[in-house]
Amino acid sequence: MQKTILSVLNNLERPKSPPIWLMRQAGRYLPEYKEVRKQAGNFLNLCYTSELACEVTLQPIRKYAFDASILFADILLIPDALGQKVWFVEGEGPRLEPISSPDGLTLDNLSQHMQPVYNTVSLLSQRLPIETTLIGFAGAPWTVATYMIAGRGTPDQAPAHALKHNDIVAFQGLMDVIVEATIEYLAAQVEYGAEVLQLFDSWAGSLVGDDFDRFCIAPNKAIIDGLRARGVTVPIIGFPRGAKNRYVDFAKEAGVQALSIDQDINLSSVISDLPDTIVSQGNLDPLCLIDGGGKMFSQVDEIIEATRGRRHIFNLGHGITQHTPPQNVSDLVNYIRNKG
Repeated sequence: MQKTILSVLNNLERPKSPPIWLMRQAGRYLPEYKEVRKQAGNFLNLCYTSELACEVTLQPIRKYAFDASILFADILLIPDALGQKVWFVEGEGPRLEPISSPDGLTLDNLSQHMQPVYNTVSLLSQRLPIETTLIGFAGAPWTVATYMIAGRGTPDQAPAHALKHNDIVAFQGLMDVIVEATIEYLAAQVEYGAEVLQLFDSWAGSLVGDDFDRFCIAPNKAIIDGLRARGVTVPIIGFPRGAKNRYVDFAKEAGVQALSIDQDINLSSVISDLPDTIVSQGNLDPLCLIDGGGKMFSQVDEIIEATRGRRHIFNLGHGITQHTPPQNVSDLVNYIRNKG
């Protein structure tokens, strides 16, 4: 049986209805996920316990038969592997010991530290249905750096902007370490069975002008070029969330095969200038999934109409929120598949 998403990314197929997977399709909106999360004890344990991480990755595939499965992990495993102290506070999110330079970070333990993640990828490649594409991922350097510098998520990424402004040598050194680590990390995911990769630049929207070119496009391109230099040939999806009028620039310059687009921009305005060689992905508002019903179906229709005649992967403009009713996800998948 054909892997539809892989075929679409490789320009082998243009199905009547778009293939679908959803960012954060494994997670807190699913009761079965919550049970496994309790079993793990804490979030990092869940990420590093291969059998449990494999199980939560498989849960939405069993429930909804998505066309792709994305590895359950976290973008902050990279700083953890580099030697920065990382932990998660229940109900609040990630915490890191803030840093202001790459001093003390090392790639020496990266391979050993990430072995449980690679084992999860290997398990998934064996246990997923044959028609389901396996997606590996990592955070893009700017987004990862914002957490490493601030020690947590911030609304405007001000600490990272301040370091970039006040000590560009230290900031660039940190970015370079993240790029190198991410190349190694993603190459290993492919070696263990990932068939597609996605780079999440979740805070790209706070970069403007030359900073967007230098700290979003350039490091994403450096990772992709580094992977290609290692012989990694799998399709790569870029997601510079919040890029606004720079989405097409990113797609053309970073070297991606697909562009994931957030919900805060008109999809037609992006894909009208997007080369046909680049697959579009997104951009349903995740909040539609909370309400479901007619409002959700109406937005689905708009996306399908906007992407008619081109290769498109149906997805959200960001991840599923924890308050999403699971039935609404089922309704979404069924609606899209019946459109064909």
